[in-house]
Amino acid sequence: MIKVIGLSKRFGPKQVLDNINLTFYEGAVYGIVGENGAGKTTLFKCIAGLEDYEGEISSGLKPLKNHLGLLLTEPFMFSKITGKEYIRLLCNARKIKPDHIDAKNIFDLPLNQYASTYSTGMKKKLAITAILLQVNKYFILDEPFNGVDIQSNIILTEIIHRLRELNKIVIISSHIFSTLSETCDEIHLLKNGVFIKTVKKEEFNQLETEMKEITIGNKIEKLELK
Repeated sequence: MIKVIGLSKRFGPKQVLDNINLTFYEGAVYGIVGENGAGKTTLFKCIAGLEDYEGEISSGLKPLKNHLGLLLTEPFMFSKITGKEYIRLLCNARKIKPDHIDAKNIFDLPLNQYASTYSTGMKKKLAITAILLQVNKYFILDEPFNGVDIQSNIILTEIIHRLRELNKIVIISSHIFSTLSETCDEIHLLKNGVFIKTVKKEEFNQLETEMKEITIGNKIEKLELK
């Protein structure tokens, strides 16, 4: 379990997160949605211990960061490290010796090539592979489907289903609602640093309709397309 109590975060005068309270349970997949700037990535970084914050974050396994696989929107890659070396580096951080890396290269990445030369999608697939081989209990995936080819998205969806079966906690953000609908058990809507709605699976279609109405409104008519 991961429990977030009274989490708040400011950057100078700007309140990015305001009194967030959430509990994530094993064996479930949680979606976090919201417009750009709503605070999703900041929330993820707070949970991962990459940002200071006010409030409390606790988990069943301590320290939380040693059991958490974090995929950022744009994974950082050292300039002179190959894909295979990147995987080994992340596994060594968990004191895990990865074996048969080539056989586990399910995204067919050029592992002997410098990771810094990879495309955005390839970097993301490499980072996903590495955090999976770390054998983490918790996973935070920030926009995992964005910039990744269709075939890899299909594989990633099945990986998320398998992680649920293995009793992991998976927290995902995505701007592609269909991917959340296929993978999540629960979706939380974040707006201006506050969660304004929580929706269970049977209500996903209603949430998508509401989000379209809020997002689109009469904006298309304003273009006066001809």
